[in-house]
Amino acid sequence: MKPWLSFNFPFLSWGRNLNKSTLTADLIAGITGAVIVLPQGVAYAFIAGLPPEFGLYTAIITPIIAALFGSSSHLISGPTAAISIVVMSVASGLGDLDPAQYIGAVLTITLLAGLMQLALGLLRLGSLVNFISHTVVISFTAGAAILIGASQLKHLLGIAVPSGLSFVEGLSQLGTQLGDTNLTSLAIGLLTLVSALLVRKFNRRWPHLLIGMAVGSIACLLLNGADQGVALVGALPGTLPPLSLPDLSASTLQSLTSGAFAVALLGLIEAVSIARAIGIRSQQQIDGNQEFIGQGLSNIVGSFFSCYAGSGSFTRSGANYDAGAKTPMAAIFAAVILAAIILLVPGLTAYLPLPAMAGAILLIAWNLIDFHHISQIIKSSRNEALVLVVTFLATLFVELEFAIYIGVFLSLAIYLRRTSRPTVMEVAPIPDHPRRQIKNTQRFSLQQCPQLKIIRIDGSLFFGAIDHIQQRIRTLSNTGDTNRVLIIGKGINFIDVAGAEMLIQEARRLQRRGGQLMFSSLKGTVIDELRANGYLERIGEELFYDSPEAALAESVAALKQEVCDHCTARIFRECATPPASGEMIAVSRL
Repeated sequence: MKPWLSFNFPFLSWGRNLNKSTLTADLIAGITGAVIVLPQGVAYAFIAGLPPEFGLYTAIITPIIAALFGSSSHLISGPTAAISIVVMSVASGLGDLDPAQYIGAVLTITLLAGLMQLALGLLRLGSLVNFISHTVVISFTAGAAILIGASQLKHLLGIAVPSGLSFVEGLSQLGTQLGDTNLTSLAIGLLTLVSALLVRKFNRRWPHLLIGMAVGSIACLLLNGADQGVALVGALPGTLPPLSLPDLSASTLQSLTSGAFAVALLGLIEAVSIARAIGIRSQQQIDGNQEFIGQGLSNIVGSFFSCYAGSGSFTRSGANYDAGAKTPMAAIFAAVILAAIILLVPGLTAYLPLPAMAGAILLIAWNLIDFHHISQIIKSSRNEALVLVVTFLATLFVELEFAIYIGVFLSLAIYLRRTSRPTVMEVAPIPDHPRRQIKNTQRFSLQQCPQLKIIRIDGSLFFGAIDHIQQRIRTLSNTGDTNRVLIIGKGINFIDVAGAEMLIQEARRLQRRGGQLMFSSLKGTVIDELRANGYLERIGEELFYDSPEAALAESVAALKQEVCDHCTARIFRECATPPASGEMIAVSRL
């Protein structure tokens, strides 16, 4: 098969390997997936502020397209909790919308996010996900979990709270109305939550959310909840995903573009990271660009079939792999089975109480918080802990799409600050070593030559780092009799134009003082690039040495003898041994 054909239509590649054995395994996994996604689809639509059928429509269309055009054999796409809360936040930002306008805005967000994801995939920018800190994802997800849980408290307590309130305003409203709590709603919600927890503890393979919701529905019937003010979800339409049209007005597009990019970014991070995590277990290599394309197409197509933005689901993807899925056909089977359930049993949610939904969603939100990694981040790195806390607080108190940007930009700023301050380490030869071995002066308590400083740079010389490196060179070369500096450059990966110009400037400054700036151990690729751009000649090709030994052999001989006569360091084997106070000074030979 031609490479371009398999790249544009990956299903043609894995489709050739389908047989009775793989189809049977995929069908079994698909049944498992349909059972899992049924309660999740309803719950996630609820989080997004949409009717329950929209979550199920998303669980039908999105995984099929993503499976056909993605690169993972086991990734299951569709509605997710984090994406749902961001979609709700972005759409709610337009103000007080009627249901039809709100749905139109959500479809527009989905289309825009899909177009952005597809564009990034076609431009082969899949590696961009690698620049999003894992800490940002963990902290944002934890913050989103708190928001999701807080948004469900009103349904759990049976209290009427206006939608669109901020996190603090919502909690304040709940606090003032706690006396109006519907005890029947609270009992149903807690019973659902406890039942789901017990089922999961007894057997993690069982559909604990589905069983928990069933227990809550039965409790609602036994308690006659409908007559006691307990709200019900209601029956599904019993139709396949209908055609829809996003709101493409200029004002709506302008208002939603920024938020849609946040949805696209979060969706790609989720999908690619989950696909790679499952790929490690299945020994499959994931193509990030292809996943971008698959996610983008799934959201574009979904926006015209009454779906909202989806992404990869870790729960469903992990369950899909554990159930024995062999190819992406498992995702397609799950979607087809779910469509059959909607058509044949549309009344499945007719007696599902909202407090039971709230109880299930609270459990989902709790599972989103990665306590293990949060604890590790706080203990291991102050910078990462700062990113964690700032992103978490921004998620709670700032609009969600901007919270993502704050976390990403802060993470990148810390990374850039770290790379802009590469290690400039003072080094010196170890005394009495048979070879001229050069080590960190502080770690090994080594003396240094008063005229010649040796430094090792671990990091690239690019425009962001030159100020830090130049200041270190000048600080070292302006002390005492020092007018010679040897840079050991084995840790330098590249030198850009600004870095080369800085080296020229420092080389000429030291030359005017009768000294030299020398280089040793630079990588061949770095030397070749400097030569090709003419910088090697401008700095002085004679100043570049293959090894520190070669540089020191020439440099030590050129040191000022009058300074050497009074020096007690004697760190080079080339040093003479002048008398001091009538006694002979021991020479440390290398």
